[in-house]
Amino acid sequence: MQRLALSAVTLLGVGIVVFVLLRVAPGDPVSMMISPSATPADVAALRAHYGLDRPLATQFGLWLFAALRLDFGDSISLRRHVLELLGERFPATLELAFAAFAFGALGGGLVAVAGTLARGSALEAALDFVNGLFLAVPDFVWAMTLVLLIGVAFPILPLSGRIDPAFASDFVTPFYLIESAVRWNGAALRDLLAHMAMPALALGLPLAAVIARTLKEALSEAMVQDYILLARLKGKSELRLVLQEALRNALGPTLSLTGVQLTFMIGGTVIVERIFAYPGVGALAIDAVVNRDLPLIQGVALAFGALFILINLTVDLATARLDPRQAHG
Repeated sequence: MQRLALSAVTLLGVGIVVFVLLRVAPGDPVSMMISPSATPADVAALRAHYGLDRPLATQFGLWLFAALRLDFGDSISLRRHVLELLGERFPATLELAFAAFAFGALGGGLVAVAGTLARGSALEAALDFVNGLFLAVPDFVWAMTLVLLIGVAFPILPLSGRIDPAFASDFVTPFYLIESAVRWNGAALRDLLAHMAMPALALGLPLAAVIARTLKEALSEAMVQDYILLARLKGKSELRLVLQEALRNALGPTLSLTGVQLTFMIGGTVIVERIFAYPGVGALAIDAVVNRDLPLIQGVALAFGALFILINLTVDLATARLDPRQAHG
């Protein structure tokens, strides 16, 4: 209960910071959406329509009261409800983030286990070297590299978009990946995965490198413990020692750091989605900032904030489950 209360306070803090920063930043959103030939009366009427002529405290109070009812107002640039836009775009970002996380967790886990089994050998040194290179390259650089290699030089995957327009009309929910898997629409599922492959790789490769390094270090520490020595004396193979004995104790610290990296990865969707013209909330956020669309920016910021808080809560619960001693920490 205490964590939920702290999460609510954190989300309120995010709302306050975003609201104030947007109001004190230079530039007038009304002047960006109205005709240059508009009269001062027209400008004043439009400012009154969006409530921008009221005192800052009054604006925040009205916005907060509406936000508690999930009413984030209308987008200034797109002239649609912010919640409606988020409902259309957020599922695409969530599915992309899930695919990137699945790749990062699987790839990083395999590299960590392989490095642990090969400790002291040339293979371990090679894996550590390659993993260090992957750690040094940010997601947007991977995105541009993949565009040049797989999208241009060897065009084997779609370069942009989320799905072929021929399949888009078949869906009844915005969760295309889940719906196509549940309905087993093989053609649409393959097309979705093909469009998602490059942005998911760009986001997942740095995450995989972080997981590989953290998990390998935790596994190396676990492999010198007494319970591992006892299990080794019982005749268990190195692979079984790693997977059955050491892995559970190594997951705790790895999971904690992975939760932090996952929030960074989701933040990275803003740039990666733009590079691949992927119609998620990240691309929507950039358009909102360019157009100084205050209601849309606030809605996107709150949506990201709520998602980050949910991720942290989930990681805390999972960590406490793996190590009950941390449940009361």
